[in-house]
Amino acid sequence: MSAAIVVRVTLLPHAAGAPAYATEHASGMDLLAAVEGELVLHPGRVAPVPTGIQVEIPAGYEGQIRGRSGLALRHAIGVPNAPGTIDADYRGEITVLLLNWGTEPYVVKHGDRIAQLVLAPVARARLEIAETLSATVRGPGGFGHTGR
Repeated sequence: MSAAIVVRVTLLPHAAGAPAYATEHASGMDLLAAVEGELVLHPGRVAPVPTGIQVEIPAGYEGQIRGRSGLALRHAIGVPNAPGTIDADYRGEITVLLLNWGTEPYVVKHGDRIAQLVLAPVARARLEIAETLSATVRGPGGFGHTGR
C-alpha cells in the first residue's frame, strides 16, 4: 500500500460531516449532501448539490468526483461530468452535479451519500509544436478504427 497523502478539509457550518472511506480498501471517500431540508431532483434534470466542505489538495494531485454505483443502479442518479475534477489550487466549497437519468423524482436529504472523492496523481505536459507526428499502424483512424 502506498503512503497516504495529507488533504486538509474545512467543514462549513452546513456540512453533514467529513468525507470518509466506507471500507479499508475503498478507493473513494463518500461525500455527503449538505442541503437545507430536501432537494427534489426531477427526471432529466441536473442540480448542484453542496457538500459543506472545502479541501486543500496537495500539488501534483487532483480530486475526482465520481458517482456512486448504488445510486446509479437503484435510482438512475449519476454525475454527468464524471469524473469531475477538483484542482489542487481550488479552495471553494465542493459542489457535486447530480443528474436524474430515471423516470421518477429523487429526493436528496442532508447527510445522504451522493458521490465519491478519489485522489489521483496528475502529470503535467510540456507541449511541443511539431510540423508532423510519428506514424503508427492506426494513423488518423478515429472512433471504431482500432481494427476490432
